[in-house]
Amino acid sequence: TRSSVGSVTTLSNLLRMLYSRAGDYPKDQSIIYAEGFSPNTPEGACPQCHGLGRVYEATEASMVPDDSLTIRERAIAAWPTAWGGQNQRDILVSLGYDVDTPWRELPQKARDWILFTDEQPVVPVYPGYSPQETQRALKRRESPNYMGTFTSARRHVFHSFANTQSAQMKKRALQFMLSTECPLCHGKRLRPESLSVTFAGLDIADLSRLPLKALAALLRPYAAGQAGRGAAYDAQYPEKVIVTQRIADDLCGRLAVLLDLGLGYLTLERSTPTLSPGELQRLRLATQVRSNLFGVVYVLDEPSAGLHPVDTAALLKALAGLRRAGNSLFVVEHELEVIKQADWVVDVGPGAGEQGGRILYSGPLAGLADVAESQTRRYLFDNELLAPRQSRQPSGWLRLRGITRHNLHELAADFPLGVFTSVTGVSGSGKSTLVSQVLVELVAAQLGQALAAEEPEGEALEQADEATTEGRITEGIDQITRLVRVDQQPIGRTPRSNMATYTGLFDHVRKLFAATPEARQRRYDAGRFSFNVAKGRCENCQGEGFVMVELLF
Repeated sequence: TRSSVGSVTTLSNLLRMLYSRAGDYPKDQSIIYAEGFSPNTPEGACPQCHGLGRVYEATEASMVPDDSLTIRERAIAAWPTAWGGQNQRDILVSLGYDVDTPWRELPQKARDWILFTDEQPVVPVYPGYSPQETQRALKRRESPNYMGTFTSARRHVFHSFANTQSAQMKKRALQFMLSTECPLCHGKRLRPESLSVTFAGLDIADLSRLPLKALAALLRPYAAGQAGRGAAYDAQYPEKVIVTQRIADDLCGRLAVLLDLGLGYLTLERSTPTLSPGELQRLRLATQVRSNLFGVVYVLDEPSAGLHPVDTAALLKALAGLRRAGNSLFVVEHELEVIKQADWVVDVGPGAGEQGGRILYSGPLAGLADVAESQTRRYLFDNELLAPRQSRQPSGWLRLRGITRHNLHELAADFPLGVFTSVTGVSGSGKSTLVSQVLVELVAAQLGQALAAEEPEGEALEQADEATTEGRITEGIDQITRLVRVDQQPIGRTPRSNMATYTGLFDHVRKLFAATPEARQRRYDAGRFSFNVAKGRCENCQGEGFVMVELLF
């Protein structure tokens, strides 16, 4: 996805304005408007990579992974696996190409034409004929089964990716496309004219790669009017001096809020999918703090979820700023430190589900101490704590060395086995990277266990390159037999998934219905009672239970 720290906070908009109005242009270059500094617009995007920073190509190695196979043995993996691939092979026979010689032994000219040509010859096709029989049939001008159109492997891959509506087909095409840094913009995503404009000696892409803390330090002298480009320049372009100071001052004010929230290590170009929930929450709050709005109702659902106590303090500071500005905050929250800062508390309960649904208390915090039914009261006022327990001794150690990924560099980590281990730290410190990514990947690789792929967000070519993991396990893998990962991804593979289908409970329900006398009489199997397959689901709504009606007025 192209969403970034800069776009979420709108800092990128100000930065583009700064470069447009106050940047240093090469001699004789006309002014570039702010849109020309965005890789997401036609005016600013690099013409070669279209603002992605990377170019994609299908190579012989990617489309023919095993060159010891013949074309008949499906050496060209990029072609369709079913009839479509067989059709192309039959067409090659009609064109006179050898489909029974190992790919590596074919002439390079023939291999290049089969894989990369843009030509699409239409020839007679004789399915089931041997190459010799096909050539005889062509000489006799025998009537063919049909006329086939040849499509090179590369053309098929790019056409499939660009035109298919199937996510599975798009994913298959993508596996034959290799990604490399764009040779024109060198990964900066902007056209050369935009990159030629500088501020403080840096183009806008380089400035966006600075940590927010360093960016604020660079801009402060300009905001204070203490940094200039020389007396002669300032005298010649006084309007640029004024624009620079005003925009830099606004940028510094917005950056100050982010620094107060402990986000100074982020960069403007950082992609939002790589952020932790706590980081993203604070970015959005910072934007609201600087909005200068009042009379607004803010509804926040557990804003402290996943935050370290240090980050919770920064969160409370931001919330207090919104309140002081004359806004109302309605916060759903479990964190006691956040509840203690509330001016008014509404306690719902006393239990969950059927035992809940009542307002037990609504009023100032102190009054909750008198509500005996409240579970919240016990922890706020009675200082109820979990019963102390004796720590277990580790049965061994899992030792990781040389870990490098995201903000982890050459890290060494030891995890005790056979005990309950908590990995903690401030938001963005690398906890999830260390445990949920590095540890999981290294252990799975050692066990030879495949990991279920997570569904990526956004368009396939716009996704950030998968971060590579460096590191090794030096001890303890022999004590592990299996890896089970419990993540925060939605259950199931389709929007129709629910607890019953995910846990397998619905399998038993369907079998019970299939075993009824009426179902047996109609020869219904369990699939007839599933809303995920064609023979069982309602075809009008495709098993969704509702239909979308387009309102054309």
